Amino acid sequence: MVMEATSVVTESPRTLWSSLAEAIRGSHQDYTQGSLNRAILLLAVPMVLEMVLESLFAVVDVFWVGRLGANAVATVGLTESMLSLVFAVGMGLSLSTTAMVARRIGEKDPEGAAVAGVQAIILGLIVSLLIGLPCLLFASNLLRMMGASPEIVATGSGYTRICLGGSCAVLLLFLNNAIFRGAGDAAIAMRLLWVSNIINLVLDPCLIFGWGPFPRLRVTGAALATLIGRSIGVLYQFYRLLKGTERIRILTRQIRLQWNVLFRLLRVSLTGILQFAIAHTSWIGLVRIVSTFGAAALAGYTIAIRIVIFVILPSWGLSNAAATLVGQNLGAGRPDRAEQAVWRTGLYNVIFLGTVGLVFVLFPEPIIRRFTHDPAVVPLGAACLRIVSYGNLGYAYFMVMMQAFNGAGDTVTPTIVNFFGFWLFEIPLAYWLAIPLHMRSNGVFASIAIAEGAMAVASAILFKQGKWKKKKI
Repeated sequence: MVMEATSVVTESPRTLWSSLAEAIRGSHQDYTQGSLNRAILLLAVPMVLEMVLESLFAVVDVFWVGRLGANAVATVGLTESMLSLVFAVGMGLSLSTTAMVARRIGEKDPEGAAVAGVQAIILGLIVSLLIGLPCLLFASNLLRMMGASPEIVATGSGYTRICLGGSCAVLLLFLNNAIFRGAGDAAIAMRLLWVSNIINLVLDPCLIFGWGPFPRLRVTGAALATLIGRSIGVLYQFYRLLKGTERIRILTRQIRLQWNVLFRLLRVSLTGILQFAIAHTSWIGLVRIVSTFGAAALAGYTIAIRIVIFVILPSWGLSNAAATLVGQNLGAGRPDRAEQAVWRTGLYNVIFLGTVGLVFVLFPEPIIRRFTHDPAVVPLGAACLRIVSYGNLGYAYFMVMMQAFNGAGDTVTPTIVNFFGFWLFEIPLAYWLAIPLHMRSNGVFASIAIAEGAMAVASAILFKQGKWKKKKI
């Protein structure tokens, strides 16, 4: 007790700006000790920036590909819809990896964390071969299955082949960053995405339009630029893992199969993959209902949801910080601190998303007009943005709670909540409000806000029960 008191007294005060600089540079703080607010800040800042940087891959591609015409843009859209399933697999594998690495780090077992990381990489390589090889061989067939015209297939099969066939780079980027996040080295994950994005940013126009010595590959060039950027990022990840950080290092003797760890990871990952797949496919159901009310309603919904998703990215970063804090503090035998971290992170998320939601509720039309001036689309997009934003407070807590369960290694609870919340509640409610109650597309928008609130309440009740504190991984 005397030593603890002394450490508190002698610790030099830190300003907000110095803490932000430390977060970006990389912190050496033990996240199971000291100020919880500071721990959240040091983890959340690089994780928020990491999420924003990940979104830049798609944004940069669309920016340049948009200059090639409608067929090229359609190729990107169709391929991204298929790639979202790869992302679901990557996220599912990543959350179990973060949970297991964080638990070992909290237990002060860096070798166990490294072993878990190696098994995650092996699992990622196996899964990427199972996904990538068929996609590499049947890219044209997959585009046709998605309803692509012969012109789109002719234009975009190369793009689809590289994007889906190169899914190994996507999965390993997710998994290696999950290892760093679990270890508490979030700044490294952020920095390597800077490297990947800068490479992609430079190569995109060069390979698309044939600038300088580069060949003119059109839309295929966008896929190749992204693959090169991600692959170099993965190589940098391996370099950092083998070189080692203060928290984790993979040794040559650890690079081997350990079936018991691999199967534990796989067991947790399967429900994690299902968890994200449920969430992704529920949006397809909502789009199907909205599409019955015409192209204007679908366009308004698409624009509004993309705006919402973009501003939600920082919240995902904040939620990832909660997952790391839960895993490390459970490993350190401090479940009460883990619980406190979740409630506090949830509060910060509510403040952020609540503020954003208030702006969207008050000024939806000017925001939508930044993307379209179509008089039929603007009011529908504004209605979607306003109505969906009413659910921001619920969604803020829901995200943090779900990642808290995942950080504890309990991927079953959020999967069940997603199944009941999205498939058995949100989609039927959307249909009932939109068609029998004649609310049309507004009924679909309202179902999103209502379902988010309901799932937030359900997840908070389940979290309060505390069964996640006893989860062994």
